[in-house]
Amino acid sequence: MAKITEQSKQVFIAYWNDRGNWSDTPLVGGNVGGGKKERGNLTQLKRAGLIVTWVDEGLTWLEFTGLGKVFAQDLGLKS
Repeated sequence: MAKITEQSKQVFIAYWNDRGNWSDTPLVGGNVGGGKKERGNLTQLKRAGLIVTWVDEGLTWLEFTGLGKVFAQDLGLKS
């Protein structure tokens, strides 16, 4: 299992649960987070290889990597 803080795990879970609203690529700050406080958590999730983010037309999007999908299964989250 990935070595991340409990807060980063909660951020991961929140975005995972919101992905269905965004065709599996949630908008950062859409329905979940997006504030300065969360930036470190997103960085930790990226460094752990669980997510990638990219900017398109000024909006930041999040995608779960293969490792992130396995992590979600390990947490017992629904696909």
